[in-house]
Amino acid sequence: MHRYLHYEEPLFRPPSEARSLILQATIGCSQNSCKFCGMYKMKRFRIRPVHELVAEINSFPLQYRPYIQRVFIADGDALVYPQEGLIVILDALAAAFPRLNRIGAYASPNSLTNKSEEELVVLQDKKLRILYFGLESGDPETLRAIDKGYQPDEMLTLCRKAQKAGMKLSITAILGLAGQTRSTEHAIATAEWINALSPEYFSLLTMFKRHNDDWFRTIKPLTQGQILEEAVTMLHRLEPHRTILRSNHVSNFLNLAGSYPKDRQRLIDTAEAALADARRDPLWFNEISGYSEEYY
Repeated sequence: MHRYLHYEEPLFRPPSEARSLILQATIGCSQNSCKFCGMYKMKRFRIRPVHELVAEINSFPLQYRPYIQRVFIADGDALVYPQEGLIVILDALAAAFPRLNRIGAYASPNSLTNKSEEELVVLQDKKLRILYFGLESGDPETLRAIDKGYQPDEMLTLCRKAQKAGMKLSITAILGLAGQTRSTEHAIATAEWINALSPEYFSLLTMFKRHNDDWFRTIKPLTQGQILEEAVTMLHRLEPHRTILRSNHVSNFLNLAGSYPKDRQRLIDTAEAALADARRDPLWFNEISGYSEEYY
């Protein structure tokens, strides 16, 4: 965080944006209805004025500007920002930071629905090069249960539109999201969705508690061992092209890193070895992870 910029907490960003300057263009998430997600439930969604954001950018000290190479535009769905204003913001960032080479933002199905391919091309040309998109699951029943508001085929079409515009996509899915009832369906359908898109990046999180107790009451949570089983099922079905897989979120207890198709078998072997170890420790295998975040 930088003292020259204004932030309304909590502020979230992807792990890969750890070194990026964060500009909070929107507050909260434009959808904010997913039952499993507690990230922005304490915020009323709103769009900050263009002039306010440009003033913040221009206030950044001249001596630090050459060090800024990446910017992440927050909050949870900054792509929903009106096109004309977003262009002004991107132009201001490019003018202020001479070494800027990439801008990133979270995108939702809602924001991608409201941006044409032509508009996305313009944004990509102005250095908005990567979008972080929460698929959550490729299973239609799971998406209906969490109130995602969109089905897998709809989200696939929207993400393909972003790809055609030249944007990189980092897709996120959540191990354990569907609970024990649809664990297998969730794993298989998610893998098949990723295969159909072959995004540049695919990230796995593990379901954890963060202001979402109501969702946990509707499912039978997976044990730690069952999470590993779900991961193994998914990895056996994953066959995308030119996709980098990461499971480096703090919620994960199985860390995976590799590129498809080159590292496919190594990733499967790593997960199967972790599962075999877990089965030798029934106490750990049958325990439900206690990781949670209660900061806000």
